[in-house]
Amino acid sequence: MNEIQQRARAVKILVLDVDGVLTNGQLLMLPTGEEIKAFHTLDGHGIKMLQRVGILTAIITGRDAPATAARVRQLGINHYFAGIADKAAAFAELLQRTALQAADCAYVGDDVPDLPVLQQVGFACAPPEAHATVRQAVHYITQASAGYGAVREVCDMILSAQALCDANGEAHLA
Repeated sequence: MNEIQQRARAVKILVLDVDGVLTNGQLLMLPTGEEIKAFHTLDGHGIKMLQRVGILTAIITGRDAPATAARVRQLGINHYFAGIADKAAAFAELLQRTALQAADCAYVGDDVPDLPVLQQVGFACAPPEAHATVRQAVHYITQASAGYGAVREVCDMILSAQALCDANGEAHLA
């Protein structure tokens, strides 16, 4: 088992940024100022598979967008922190709420505000479009792009490393 698989094997919670991770990073704005976001179903199914086998999910995002809140509700994300300027403080609160250690966490982020969390977690990931500083700080850079299956790729790695998926890649309890 290589280092990436060992890190994925230890994950008890997947923590995600939103813009540039679950979306392609573009902000589409209506004249009213409302944001429109595009989320990929592959990512959503990956999140649901993790939840099915007992791996927690969380979002820590700098923006507070109604579209994201709706997606969080659809997916049943366990912990949601929106409009967060200090992601390290939100992450500390998440650890306290869940009684987990930073080593138990995977985090997928794409920009400098994510670095304080990425530098603490056991499995730090980023999509290929992430800022160069972030790409240098993570353990794994996904092959899939942000908003186009990057999160699913990480979910699949976690499930595979923990032997929680069948031959078809569908999640199951061990």
